[in-house]
Amino acid sequence: MKALVCILLLLETFVFVIQQQVNGGLNENEISQQISSEDGRQNPPQTDTLRAEASTDRQQYCDLGIPDIHAVLRELTATVTEQKANIRELTATFTEQKENIRELTATVTEQKEINRALEMQLRDEMNKKNEEMSNLTLSQVEELRKENRDREIAFSAGLMQSGSGYVGPFTTEITLTYKKVFTNIGNAYNPVTGIFTAPLKGAYMFRISIYGHGGTPATASIYKNGEQVVTAHDVQAQDRLNASNGVVLILEVGDVVYVRLWSGNRIYDNQHNLNTFSGFLLFPLR
Repeated sequence: MKALVCILLLLETFVFVIQQQVNGGLNENEISQQISSEDGRQNPPQTDTLRAEASTDRQQYCDLGIPDIHAVLRELTATVTEQKANIRELTATFTEQKENIRELTATVTEQKEINRALEMQLRDEMNKKNEEMSNLTLSQVEELRKENRDREIAFSAGLMQSGSGYVGPFTTEITLTYKKVFTNIGNAYNPVTGIFTAPLKGAYMFRISIYGHGGTPATASIYKNGEQVVTAHDVQAQDRLNASNGVVLILEVGDVVYVRLWSGNRIYDNQHNLNTFSGFLLFPLR
């Protein structure tokens, strides 16, 4: 503020001198008088001591103010230069960032295209796999159906196809042929020979029932490959005879199971199917 006041005073004096020179010029004394007159207008009458002190203060005021202005200007110039440099650096950084953003945008766009291509490829592969799995599933289902058909083994038969009558007694054991077939899933039972032949290795359940009249025993046994396994037997002097028995056998492929009537024994059958032979596969074995 002090520097500004000093500058204004100097400028006023300078302008006055220039104007006088333009109007005709003033000598040095007149200029001094003019300056004194200007001081008289701006300042009230003072004593010589106060005027001298004021002149001294003004000179010191101006002498001290002008160097401060130059220093401030130099500092402002340096600051402006520094700010320009900072602006240039910021501009360069901003330009570099814009370039980086453009590169990133291009990279993101490219990555999106890659992702879309990968997604389409993955979708195609999944559709192909699903189709293969569907075909495989259908194939497996058909295979399981065939396998289950192969595992569907069961039969049940009665002794006489029709009519009624006795079988036995005989002087030796005979293989009974159950001619009236109720069920023969898998066709493993032969009604002509009365023999069941195992088509699969597995656990099988077999059961027989016999019926006869008193006075002659009624006895029959289940055989596996020529070996007696279990027997159904009943004997009494009169009235009806009946017995039954069953067994679970582990059979290999080709094993045979059948029923034999003991020698000297007799059974009776009619339309009610009093004598039966049954069997079925419980579960296959590996």
